[in-house]
Amino acid sequence: MNDLSADLSPEDAKLVTLARATRARARAREGAAVRDLDGRTYAAASTSLTHLRLSALEVCVAMAISSGSTGLEAAVVLTDGDLTDVQAASDFAGAGVPVLVGDPAGRIHTRSSTHAPH
Repeated sequence: MNDLSADLSPEDAKLVTLARATRARARAREGAAVRDLDGRTYAAASTSLTHLRLSALEVCVAMAISSGSTGLEAAVVLTDGDLTDVQAASDFAGAGVPVLVGDPAGRIHTRSSTHAPH
């Protein structure tokens, strides 16, 4: 798997650090961080309760919306898996928002983006 971490901007490297720390602190399967259009950052871990299951990215999107954000500039998801559901981010921010996916250590292996909402 390629490590794309060396090519990150300082702003995206900050998102990786936030996602990694949040994932570790919560001992969760996923950690995510997003930057909104005003430059504010939100970091969260995945939630897995009997009646509430949210990915880390879904929690970040909810935090941004509840804080009055109007869109996203970038997202990072650190996970044990390879697939990341970007539907909530796509619904909120539309197509073309960069989404970086990496392993729990913060090594980015995939660059993708949100898609047009359904």
